[in-house]
Amino acid sequence: MTVSPGRRERKKAATRQKIADTARRLFRERGYDAVGIRDVAAEADVAVTTLFSHFASKEALVFEQDQDFEQRLTQAVTGRAPHEPLIHALRQEIEALVRHCTSGEAAPFWRMVDSTPTLRQYEESMRLRHADALAAAIAADLDPAPTTTACRTIARFVVDAHSLARKAPDPIAALDEIFQMIEAAWQIAYPRATAEAGPTGNRAS
Repeated sequence: MTVSPGRRERKKAATRQKIADTARRLFRERGYDAVGIRDVAAEADVAVTTLFSHFASKEALVFEQDQDFEQRLTQAVTGRAPHEPLIHALRQEIEALVRHCTSGEAAPFWRMVDSTPTLRQYEESMRLRHADALAAAIAADLDPAPTTTACRTIARFVVDAHSLARKAPDPIAALDEIFQMIEAAWQIAYPRATAEAGPTGNRAS
């Protein structure tokens, strides 16, 4: 049974969202480098300490959906249908994420990221963390588990596919090309998936 969040949790979530929305608006209006943490806190009407209790850094304000991105990737592995191929499930999720980030509404956000060195560096470190989480999910989901190297390699390819495709002139065509290579690499790295159960492999019990 799903338990509804309590009043305190709802209030914390609302405060976090208010801070994130305020930060993004200020970054959009003034430019990322022209806005400081104190500016965001003042505009959101919270103390600086309150802001830091929700966000560890200025960069984290930009990527406030960081955890959601990671959860969507791992859920694509653990939540897929019993016989759905692993790479197919990951392709579907990455495509949904790419379609969202290349929409007109999201385009200004990614232009800001791509034009700001500190944000590009933060995004790169974030991708490494997401790849580690995805590799762990893949290893835990398959029985027998692929090698650690295979899991980490495929996870890195999948996470990088998002960044590569969103910058391509035709993002979906880019995903087609990228995932053809990922599928081929997966069949080499985990041949049991093809031989016994299709590209999915056996789910861990």
